Amino acid sequence: MKTTTQGHRVVLRQLGEDPIDALENHMELIPMAMPTGLGPDDVVIAVKAAAVGWVDLIMASGQYQHTVAPPYTPGLEYAGTVAAVGAAVHNLALGAPVLVDGFLAGPRSSGAHQREGGFATWAIAPAAAIIPIPGDLSFSEACNRLGNYETAWHCLISRGRLRAGETVLILGASGATGLAAVEVAKRTGARVIAVGRDAGRLESVKAAGADETVVMPDPATNPRGLRDAVKALTDGRGVDVVYDGVGGPISESAMRCLCFGGRFLIVGWASTPFVADGGGRRGAPNVNVLPTNIMMMKGLDVLGCPTVIATQQDPSIRAERLGTILAWAAEGAIRPRVSHTFELKSFKEAMRLKWAGGVTGGCVVIP
Repeated sequence: MKTTTQGHRVVLRQLGEDPIDALENHMELIPMAMPTGLGPDDVVIAVKAAAVGWVDLIMASGQYQHTVAPPYTPGLEYAGTVAAVGAAVHNLALGAPVLVDGFLAGPRSSGAHQREGGFATWAIAPAAAIIPIPGDLSFSEACNRLGNYETAWHCLISRGRLRAGETVLILGASGATGLAAVEVAKRTGARVIAVGRDAGRLESVKAAGADETVVMPDPATNPRGLRDAVKALTDGRGVDVVYDGVGGPISESAMRCLCFGGRFLIVGWASTPFVADGGGRRGAPNVNVLPTNIMMMKGLDVLGCPTVIATQQDPSIRAERLGTILAWAAEGAIRPRVSHTFELKSFKEAMRLKWAGGVTGGCVVIP
């Protein structure tokens, strides 16, 4: 059988002023050869699917907390088969289906392989980053496994202390981490009220286990709309926990939905991505603001939940969540939803769709 030795990879040449500038003007698909000259612990992965993430986009303009100096190949999470191994790697069979740990390889990592993302025919990762695909997950499902579900677990369980019988309000529930949060919360035994902008996409969230769904009222014209809807669903009590990966005006609306003593989890700010300057200048000239009067009068715990930073500060917190998530996958208990698949040559179309919020769950590119 003939072995392919020529492929392609996406390269970001320089940071953009914003993600779309980076995508349109500084990112391109170029030829690549199969990697050779491996280090002793290196593994070459023939990439079968790479997740298209919001972080891939915001990182390309240097507006994410972790910056990689260009040039580099995007694609924080990917899955594929083992194509070659270094001399010291003896526990991986050629052709084995695997996923790659984005904490240890690719643009979100801090080691020697951070420029080796998954938007490529092949990628190199250290052997320590290679994880056998659990259960019967497809490559597309596997590459949407770790980041989304680890984020949901860290925020809801480690930081939010979510317990069986409590009620959680999940904002942005049709997104990749939002859907994962719905599944993690249901596995915990919580009641889930899911919020999104599109009624059709919320049907998929309902299918993933949400108990109730709410189409987000416009905070500008109906500032009490979300509060009124949630209070009606909870007999006036409110929810115990808010999972907020959206940010902006919706945060205040959601904070009003909490019961006294509730927990407000700051997961991200997808609706206000330009809190930091583009072009890698960073800072926070457009910082988000939350109402301290509501926090005080409701006796709230407002908790920042930076999964990656917290894990870098204390790596020991990861073992339980990673083991649980992989076990759930092996059992078939949770399965990532992937709504869109693109060929690698159409990576710009895939990233535009992700940025526009047109994806339900995950989106992948296929080399």
